[in-house]
Amino acid sequence: MMTTTTSPSNLIRRALRRALLAVAVLGVATGAQGAYPDKPVRLVVPYPAGGGADTIARTLGKELSERWQRPVIIDNRPGASGITGGNAVARAKPDGLTLLLGITAMAQLPALYANLPFDVRKDFEPISEIARSQDFLVVPNRFGISSLEQFLARMKAEPGEHSYGSYGTGTSSHIHGEMLRKQAGLDLVHVPYRGAAPLITDVLGERLTLGVVDTGSVRSHLNTGRFEVLAVTGAERSPLLPETPTLTELGYRDYEPYGWYALFAPAGVPTAILDELSEAVQTIVAQDNVQDILHGLGLRPVGNSRSEFAKIYDADVGTWTRVIEDTGIRLE
Repeated sequence: MMTTTTSPSNLIRRALRRALLAVAVLGVATGAQGAYPDKPVRLVVPYPAGGGADTIARTLGKELSERWQRPVIIDNRPGASGITGGNAVARAKPDGLTLLLGITAMAQLPALYANLPFDVRKDFEPISEIARSQDFLVVPNRFGISSLEQFLARMKAEPGEHSYGSYGTGTSSHIHGEMLRKQAGLDLVHVPYRGAAPLITDVLGERLTLGVVDTGSVRSHLNTGRFEVLAVTGAERSPLLPETPTLTELGYRDYEPYGWYALFAPAGVPTAILDELSEAVQTIVAQDNVQDILHGLGLRPVGNSRSEFAKIYDADVGTWTRVIEDTGIRLE
């Protein structure tokens, strides 16, 4: 029987090849840590160009492009309450080159639609919350109402004679209005609008008794003296109106969740890439120029870690599911 003796130099070469192979495999698994991104990144916005989500996406995309020295392409894919764009990202290759600019609707979709093409918890990786919004309950001045208590008394004295407007069926605005109607036992007619602009127009034109309006849309009208803000959603008072109470303070349930804009990736993206994305968002949101843009939209800048936002996202999915089922709102 013949035996073969391997020289020390051959052993060293084999060990070196194995080590290089292991490094290559690790590089593929982690997205080649120092090289990400090595191609243009596509940031999907599931809403039309020109809105708040689009403005935030383009601001973030510009800053990411400068950070990475790679193009960040904004891909607007509106349709089906954000489902069209969300599905495109859920089905994308999990390499960190396709991302999603999501809003609060992501946490609401499971309760609003019987059949979604994706699972909002399993098919996405929460990366960072960029900014927060709140809804304001506003009434035209001609009604002479200056508090929620006065509003409720008036509605109960005149059942079926008044209406409230939302910025769309199935939106946070609609859900918040139905929560109040049910919890306070009101007979109010819901009037859905195609966005916040026509809703604001009809509030200012005194064609509605109550409008449930988002921060960004109402901000430029706060000092006109044409309407009263009775209360706001969210866990804390709005910095725009520190004297106005939250609905939670006034004794109403489940109004703590904020509206938010956030960055997501498809499930399965390597941890190293997710960490880079989260760190990038946190750094960018802290910049003065980005803070100015977000404040200009009436938003509260956040920029939190992956773990922090994941907890908020998971809790919000649970809260919105329970609340929406309680209101009975369903979309097809």
